[in-house]
Amino acid sequence: MINICISGATGWTGAELVRGVLAATDMTLTGAVARRAAGQDIGTAIGDEAADVIVTPTLEQAFEQSCDVLIEYTHPDHGMANTIFAIERGVPVILGTTGLTAADIDRIDDAARASGVGVVTGNFALCAALAQHFSLFAAKYIEQFEIIDYAASTKPDAPSGTAGELAELLGDVRKPKLDLPIDQTIGPQEIRGATINGVQVHSVRLPSYLLSVESIFAQSGERLVIRHEAGSSAVPYVFGTLLAARRIGDITGVVRGLDKLLFAEESI
Repeated sequence: MINICISGATGWTGAELVRGVLAATDMTLTGAVARRAAGQDIGTAIGDEAADVIVTPTLEQAFEQSCDVLIEYTHPDHGMANTIFAIERGVPVILGTTGLTAADIDRIDDAARASGVGVVTGNFALCAALAQHFSLFAAKYIEQFEIIDYAASTKPDAPSGTAGELAELLGDVRKPKLDLPIDQTIGPQEIRGATINGVQVHSVRLPSYLLSVESIFAQSGERLVIRHEAGSSAVPYVFGTLLAARRIGDITGVVRGLDKLLFAEESI
């Protein structure tokens, strides 16, 4: 059995992950971290039957129980600290928290390699992972592309973690060609978006949007648009997160993207 601790256990995604772990035949939920629900049974805290796991306010208290894998879905302010805390104790991490920078990921990778444990980051929805994989494949052949990131008007991080990570990974495949350099734009240069690892990213924040990311590839006479749209449920994130938890024992350092696990024979 894999002993799982979930940080952010009562959140939108965390609650579905709790249900997923409790239903899994090869996993045991041994820890649940959520400050506002501290002291409650996690099952009761998410509106289900009691699960005999008491919510703790800190990861340190949760780690008093056995933990083989930490699943981290909180806020960037806490996600980085929680991840390093786990790594330093030899616990691998499934990192679903968004808003971390490339420098943060580099620091996590260094710490994970020093401790000999794995960390998997990214969007753990299957369709999002496939969209990323197809985009990285397309970038090998099409030299001009940009990203548009859509989310609710209240989403604090821009771009989203999915869009930011996609830009960083696409930029590692190739730096897209710009027919007109950004500094030659007439008008505010910001109108062309932010540059992440050489890739232009545009974030839309408006009511009625949930989460969508599209990568647009173009060449003379044709365009390819690869778009992932998230629904109103966090259920799609459960499959990929638990898949990563099952496979993370074979990983050392950071693996960015569920697609690396889905296509492990060619990616890891």
